[in-house]
Amino acid sequence: MNIRVAGRPPLSRPASRSPQPLQGDLLSTGSSPRTRGPGAITAVIALGGIVVSLMQTLVVPIIPQLPRLLHASASDASWVITATLLAAAVVTPISGRLGDMYGKRRVLIGSLVVLIAGSVVCALSESLVPVIVGRALQGLATGLIPVGISVLRDELPAARVGGAVSLVSATLGVGGAIGLPVSAAIVQSADWHVLFWLAAGLGAVCLLLVTLLLSESPNLSPGRFDAPGAAGLAGGLVLLLLPVTKGGDWGWTSGMTLGLFAAGVVVLALWGWYETRVSQPLVDLRVSVRRPVLFTNLASILVGFAMYAMSLTLPQLLQSPKATGYGLGQSVLAAGLALAPGGLVMMALSPVSARITARYGPRTSLLTGVAVIGVGYGAGMLLMSQVWQIVVTSMIVSAGVGIAYAAMPALIMGAVPVTETASANGINALMRSIGTSTASAVMTAILANMTMRLGPAQLPTEGGFRMTYVVAMAATVVGLLLTLAIPRPRAVSPAPGAHAAEPAAPASAA
Repeated sequence: MNIRVAGRPPLSRPASRSPQPLQGDLLSTGSSPRTRGPGAITAVIALGGIVVSLMQTLVVPIIPQLPRLLHASASDASWVITATLLAAAVVTPISGRLGDMYGKRRVLIGSLVVLIAGSVVCALSESLVPVIVGRALQGLATGLIPVGISVLRDELPAARVGGAVSLVSATLGVGGAIGLPVSAAIVQSADWHVLFWLAAGLGAVCLLLVTLLLSESPNLSPGRFDAPGAAGLAGGLVLLLLPVTKGGDWGWTSGMTLGLFAAGVVVLALWGWYETRVSQPLVDLRVSVRRPVLFTNLASILVGFAMYAMSLTLPQLLQSPKATGYGLGQSVLAAGLALAPGGLVMMALSPVSARITARYGPRTSLLTGVAVIGVGYGAGMLLMSQVWQIVVTSMIVSAGVGIAYAAMPALIMGAVPVTETASANGINALMRSIGTSTASAVMTAILANMTMRLGPAQLPTEGGFRMTYVVAMAATVVGLLLTLAIPRPRAVSPAPGAHAAEPAAPASAA
């Protein structure tokens, strides 16, 4: 809307302001004008994404030592990993809704405060329970990533959103890839508590930058927070994902595993019924079942599965003893360094993904990314005998993951109202978490059941590793089919008098 003042040219809405929502209420916070440039905003959120995703691989180098370090059994010590995965899965949709309602900057600050608190708890602990609590708090910070992506939509000019979203999406893989060699190097030269002091320090730096450089987003969706819906979703996810992550220890056909699976399905079904009957639901299921949103989320599960399959199998292959006939005998640090280039490839290709999206749409970007992942696993079937071959496999798969991850938020944002961006991205992040949790269970089961004896140890066979590649390739095929089911965006004719240089919201974000 243009406002004409006598003697002055028309004043138009700044190009950096977000488009009007497709539906729902919009409330301006009345915050002062933002003075930071798009580059600074993007850099702060990208750094936060790297730090948060680093929490997923922070303790990987000390997993074999956890029972001794925490004076616990191996089964109990595995909760140090499980707690983070469960907390991350539960928090992402909830933090997204809180960001839409109360302010995304507040949620970013809260996420980093929780990360710092969890890191300090772990750094000061010597026993199992406090470390599990601290690791759960670290997992709760995962909501920063989908909320941060939503900030980009609110704050950046339309022409800059695609590239910024691609970069921040890439941090999901970059943090994990960088975290493994960094953590391994620290563990080899210092006490394991230093890992958590490092995490607390990085969190504090991000908190300072967010506080100083980001202003509150003007786009809010006011209303009552759906506490029963949040409790139902959290309970259902825990009941469903807990047997997925612990089924290998409990037995996949045990009463505990099957009972929790059944309870999770029932609770989530009741939650879905409830969400369709409240006026202000935690998740608007009517939006979530739109074809672009639904099939993007389903494809996200498969991409998350394929990504974590690589993260789980390639390090084991690199570290397997040479006496197995296929192992490469690398140390934890060397294995981490071999996989680190994959994370850098993800970041390097984020501008490429943005260009594909800008020219052909995010659906094409997602198709391209999933196809590249499949090519990477196919090449990996032939490239297993040298370290450099594993590096190549990792880089190809990482390239596909980077392209695919960058496309998902664009597909989501193009199909939901601006006032529901954070919650919709939170659900999408949840789908990826479900994929990674499922991959952990499936790949662990394959490698545990296809073994050979080497001295007193039971180790996966070469056929077991090849089978993980086959399963990952099958996941990419299903992912391609789901992506093809996403409808092509319809061309939008510009309104009379619209500025040609400023694309419409679906064109720039869909």
